[in-house]
Amino acid sequence: MTNPNPATDPTSATADEDDGGNPACVIVFNASDPSGAGGLAADVTAIASVGAHALPVVTGAYARDTAEVFDHFAFDEEAIAEQARAILEDVSVQVFKVGFVGSPEAISTIAEIAADYAEVPLIAYMPNLSWWEEGQIDAYQDAFRELMLPQTTVLVGNHSTLWRWLLPDWSSDRSPTARDIAKAASEMGVPYTLVTGIPLPEQFIDNVLSTPQAVLGNEKFERFEAVFSGAGDTLSAALAALVASGTDLVAAATEALAYLDRCLDAGFRPGMGNVVPDRLFWAQPEGETEELTPEEAQALQVFDMPAHDTKH
Repeated sequence: MTNPNPATDPTSATADEDDGGNPACVIVFNASDPSGAGGLAADVTAIASVGAHALPVVTGAYARDTAEVFDHFAFDEEAIAEQARAILEDVSVQVFKVGFVGSPEAISTIAEIAADYAEVPLIAYMPNLSWWEEGQIDAYQDAFRELMLPQTTVLVGNHSTLWRWLLPDWSSDRSPTARDIAKAASEMGVPYTLVTGIPLPEQFIDNVLSTPQAVLGNEKFERFEAVFSGAGDTLSAALAALVASGTDLVAAATEALAYLDRCLDAGFRPGMGNVVPDRLFWAQPEGETEELTPEEAQALQVFDMPAHDTKH
């Protein structure tokens, strides 16, 4: 499998040179989310915001609002395969992005497709599945571990989610580090892991890109008071788009995290539940402005976004 190794091959994930200036294409496997917080809604808007083109493959649909998930309806694996095979025969794809696909059968189908395009990097996101029944969670995560992780270039997930999944027998008094989690993922063939939401003192969290051998980069952010839905899909989709567009992995992770931080900072509450990231924060009408930090200004320049502030 060809992986975007930032140390030795920073151009391995670049878009085709003969694309005529077209945006890079990312095929995304995810569920439809009627709240617009996560799922395909997050994928499409984040990928477009970063400047790539999403090829969305619907794997199922949530029944949910902005506060909680009530149910999920999985698509038949043949319907998933037909969608993906049709577009892959037509369009050159630079990156695969896999979110929540609903069933072990869907995981098997997507892993088989990814194996047929082994030269294409795959970014996989494992969400918090605590809304689901325990038996369903176990079956899904077992299939993902055995079938999807061997195809995965970068695994993205929250610290607590990845800890419970990949290190269920962790017995140390200290919490596992990002490297500990990366080591567990590497046993199934994953070379890079992006671990988010690692608790730090004084209301900060760390987000770490790691291999089993070393931490490649990290970004520390102040913890938001609000509860968000859709942050993980937003981050992993932005990362996929940046890698697809030719950014090396370390820089792509840094830029995707800066983008997510701005999305959360501008987040809004469309209903009575959680806050939704504003993935098009830079396109909102200009209101009262405040001076941007150098880091925020740099993040905007990365995405060719207007340099006015849109904090809510």
